[in-house]
Amino acid sequence: MEAVMDRQLSLEFARITEQAALKSARLVGLGDKEGADQAAVDGMHEQFALTPVSGTVVIGEGEIDEAPMLYIGEHVGQGGEEVDIAVDPVEGTNLVAKGKNGAIAVLAIAPKGCLLHAPDMYMQKICVGPRAKGRIDIRASVTENLKNVADAMGREVSDLTMVILDRERHEKIIREAREAGARVYLITDGDVVPSVDCGIQGSGIHMVMGSGGAPEGVLSAVGLKCLGGDMQARLLPQTEQEIQRLHTMGIDDPNKVLTLDDLVKGDDCIFAETAITDCAMLRGVRFFGGGARTSTLVLRYKTGTVRFIDTVHRFGEDKPGVRMF
Repeated sequence: MEAVMDRQLSLEFARITEQAALKSARLVGLGDKEGADQAAVDGMHEQFALTPVSGTVVIGEGEIDEAPMLYIGEHVGQGGEEVDIAVDPVEGTNLVAKGKNGAIAVLAIAPKGCLLHAPDMYMQKICVGPRAKGRIDIRASVTENLKNVADAMGREVSDLTMVILDRERHEKIIREAREAGARVYLITDGDVVPSVDCGIQGSGIHMVMGSGGAPEGVLSAVGLKCLGGDMQARLLPQTEQEIQRLHTMGIDDPNKVLTLDDLVKGDDCIFAETAITDCAMLRGVRFFGGGARTSTLVLRYKTGTVRFIDTVHRFGEDKPGVRMF
């Protein structure tokens, strides 16, 4: 696996999310979330065809009968070492459609068999950065987790900022966190960005809690593993069919607590995200005459590398992209 997870290939993965972001960004604010998603899918698919891996999409746009490209089980890449791929061409399609902050193109890569093949169902999550690693328990109360994280970080609970999706199902968590004294930042869509950001010192985010999509949970787990953070999760099946899917995955207990190493196994993985619209740590795509500029975050677990890549792209066959590393 060493040949796959080298530095140069990390930048190849960055080019995939860049192309998805560039294509999707053309539709920012136009109210067309399906079009924005399809544009990003096309961009990723085209760039994967130039990437020297033998990848299998384990988290993608849906099953083969639901998605024409980047469907679960699809094989992508020019050929090379076998890897598992998790993609979300647009995390936050509503954000793109409405021209709001927080939309990204994101992917995660790991050796074959190392990513949880999470079904498209809800997942309860709790995410923290490196300083609070080992101090979270998804079975404990919100208050207890906040106190433990604050203690690990040498802070008061009132110094913590927790991010959570603004959903009715989270009312109890929000109320308890506020009563404990934590600052609560509510978001409308897209929990991968804050989940990864809480692992970056200086982001101002210390914890992410609540339930959201399981595929997004695996993407977040890869990012947090690369950053040395921590995460626990539980799948939340809503129907008998979803419970049966857990059984086929070998999960007989729906209440099983999934650790970071359950979500992403092995001793290496790579995470890449490119901002489509402005995010806390990255700027969205900015177009100018004859080109555009993108901001990308690339993480690698094996080396602990954190790269912020600012790239200028020149459009036209005779103008190759100018890349600033």
